[in-house]
Amino acid sequence: MISAYLRFIGRFTLAFTQTVGRSGLMLWRTLWGRPHGKLLPLTIVQIFQLGILSLPIILTAGLFIGMVLSLQGYNVLVDYAAEESLGSMVALSLLRELGPVVTALLFAGRAGSALTAEIGLMQSTEQLASMEMMAVSPLKRVIAPRFLAGIVTLPILTLFFNVIAIWGGYLIGVSWKGVDGGAYWSVMQGSVEYLPDVFNGIIKSVVFAVMIAWVALYNGYYVVPNAQGISKATTQTVVVSSLLVLAMDFVLTVFMFGS
Repeated sequence: MISAYLRFIGRFTLAFTQTVGRSGLMLWRTLWGRPHGKLLPLTIVQIFQLGILSLPIILTAGLFIGMVLSLQGYNVLVDYAAEESLGSMVALSLLRELGPVVTALLFAGRAGSALTAEIGLMQSTEQLASMEMMAVSPLKRVIAPRFLAGIVTLPILTLFFNVIAIWGGYLIGVSWKGVDGGAYWSVMQGSVEYLPDVFNGIIKSVVFAVMIAWVALYNGYYVVPNAQGISKATTQTVVVSSLLVLAMDFVLTVFMFGS
């Protein structure tokens, strides 16, 4: 039993090291050197695919999360006669934590899985191999635009999420529960600061975007080229990127707000 356990640890360590090494080399070769001549147009197309098409689910989720957060927050604050601080609680919760994390999880489920499936299908139909035969680097032509688009779109989606969620909190707190609208906005304005709240949330979303795009593109590029392999890679992208987002959120929160 001990021997089998040690063999399992050894196989896992070797597989993990190989995965980290291959993913690091893929990212290095993607970003290093001369970019593809049509990098900007290709990136704009991917921004539309990853960002604009993800807006409906981001806005819908943001609205309902803001409404739920406001309702639950009001039920807690009203017991302490502090319902005037509802706007501050909603804004700080969204800007620091819920906005970047929930948007990243939705982005991983919608855009990350789509990236893996798309690249995996291109790999299984030998489109990437055909590019290499024509002396066109698939890393520069296919991977780089999608990676850059992911980094650009997730912070913007996070800002949209925060705005619609704060508005959803206003609908519940002011229009339904009767909190004073002026107090909702004024207390929020007095408690929210740009650097520790808004800017740190943007930093989180950029880090999350790098991890999600990296994992999704790696799983698609090194997929087993069949239907079962693509399905497994897509599932792995969602699971691994979601866990990385939650783990990295804790690390970033400790550095940003731990003191």
